[in-house]
Amino acid sequence: MLLTVAVAQPVCVPHDVAANAATHAAVVRAAQARVVVFPELSLTGYELDAALVPPDDPALAPLVAACRDTGTLALAGAPVDGPCIGILAVDGVAGTVTVAYRKLYLGDSEQSRFRPGPEPEVITVEGRRLGLAVCKDTGVPEHQARTAALGIDGYVAGTLMFAEETAEQDARGARIAAAHGVWVAFASFAGPTGDGYTHTAGRSTIWAPDGAAIATTGAAPGTFTVAGLP
Repeated sequence: MLLTVAVAQPVCVPHDVAANAATHAAVVRAAQARVVVFPELSLTGYELDAALVPPDDPALAPLVAACRDTGTLALAGAPVDGPCIGILAVDGVAGTVTVAYRKLYLGDSEQSRFRPGPEPEVITVEGRRLGLAVCKDTGVPEHQARTAALGIDGYVAGTLMFAEETAEQDARGARIAAAHGVWVAFASFAGPTGDGYTHTAGRSTIWAPDGAAIATTGAAPGTFTVAGLP
């Protein structure tokens, strides 16, 4: 059976976890995918002073409900305890919300507040092992190699890049897929956000293990695309 994976780039309201969780929930319900991947810091925007989002935050309720109703695993970006830039796994089948991953490689402006995570992480869905990453991780060969060494079928990431970095984002995804023979899914932030990101890349994409892009969105916020992974 195929594992359906969506990469989404929802409209984001700065600092408003409740509003963003509701938007994420709408995407989950529309995508009807087993896994939905969201961009870096998707629940707060790229606001480096945003409050941390604990797994039991009541503001996540709409997203929790949508995942429960659809049987979806949502991988949403948020500042988490550490403090770290993390991925929250909202698991509609298990009925849990956990911090699934903490970003290992931080950008310069991120280092004033956040700490790097401890190690690569893998999450298993329907027998497939998905390695997790956030933005800068995707440009670090050591991260990809260490994650692949855990035994993965796919490499999924939430990213945030400038519009002029779209070609680099595309090259990274294809390179990781071909180098490690795995499916790659990038959910890329679209629309303006903090720290000078007034024009972001969007173009969330899923690549096959040979490096071919098989599903891609446009640059505008509010879109998603879905692919089935064998």
